[in-house]
Amino acid sequence: MKVAWVSVYDAADPRAYQGRGYYAPLSLKDQSISVEYIGPLQISTISRLRRKLLDTKHRSLHDNRFIHRNNRRWYSRENVPFVFKDYARQISSQLAKLRNVDIVCSGVNPCVQPIAYLECEQPIVIWTDTTFASAIDFYPRYFRNNICEESVRDITDNERSALSRCSLAIFASEWGARSAIDHYQLDPSKVKVVPFGANIECRRNLENIKKTLDARPSDRCKLLFVGVDWIRKGGDIALGVAEELNRAGLPTELTVVGCQPVVSGSLPSFVHPLGYISNATREGQERLSRLFSESHLFIMPSRAESFGHVFCEASSFGVPSLATNVGGIPTAVRNDVNGRTFPRDASIKEYCIYISNLFSNYSRYKDLSLSSFNEYNLRLNWSVAGRTVKELLMNLIP
Repeated sequence: MKVAWVSVYDAADPRAYQGRGYYAPLSLKDQSISVEYIGPLQISTISRLRRKLLDTKHRSLHDNRFIHRNNRRWYSRENVPFVFKDYARQISSQLAKLRNVDIVCSGVNPCVQPIAYLECEQPIVIWTDTTFASAIDFYPRYFRNNICEESVRDITDNERSALSRCSLAIFASEWGARSAIDHYQLDPSKVKVVPFGANIECRRNLENIKKTLDARPSDRCKLLFVGVDWIRKGGDIALGVAEELNRAGLPTELTVVGCQPVVSGSLPSFVHPLGYISNATREGQERLSRLFSESHLFIMPSRAESFGHVFCEASSFGVPSLATNVGGIPTAVRNDVNGRTFPRDASIKEYCIYISNLFSNYSRYKDLSLSSFNEYNLRLNWSVAGRTVKELLMNLIP
């Protein structure tokens, strides 16, 4: 089987688009599927000229953000129909140069799938996290008081066109799959759920995890937070949990990776901000591995999240996750299997009670840690994802 993998960025580069689209095509390669990359796609000269016409009513603030002169909401000039129609032309041109392609597959892309207007003889498949429609009024960037109606209309129309061309739409979570069915009336038989895997190397086995678990102290709690957006990822909640646990008598440390904590005044001594650590480098991978291995719990109570690769990564170290029951998180974190999800409006006390109970019955914590690693092995790794998607793709080939 040969798959043409389409992306607006270079999906063969682990550094492109924060590495979000690198592992999915690699998982297909590991299943002996031939993958030909189509991308990165370019915005052509004609498209750039047409975009300049938009400047008459939008003032540029950033490469991909314009502010509408009238309502002051941002406008995405990258997600207009003529850009996506030009993407279709580029894809068709590159597809014609490839031999014996069985399936055209588009992975996680910014906002909308570039195959929105593609005409080809091969079946088209999308494998992504969720729909843009589900992000409206969910992610702060896409609140209706932030994004203008023109962009909502354009991006939604493009997405509807993309999904209508699909023989198969694969989503990382039940939430993402349901959004395609509910928002676009997509035939449920064409929609499947295949969780993403951990975007980190894992050669650990059960014996390794048991040794790592025994090395974690039982008289104090080490929390790990990883996220680039302190507020959206719930960093303030994680900090509140660490503060309350310390007040209650359980010595607790909070290590923060990916962003600088936003606090009034100075940071408490039990908070350790480490900044951004890239897992695209060997040094970064080793540092992240140490942090996960030494932590008791991973905490990321996001206010909005389409899936969360990092929950898979935590499970691969036998680290249970504490998260919110929003978006696609419940697919990645199953209660009392590899952690616990809390309501978005849960109090700090609810998190603390759960953690305190784990430490007062430490054997229960150990069982949850081993169960987390088992969940990674059974469900939350790229080998399982690639094998599952291969079976789905095989059904599309006559």
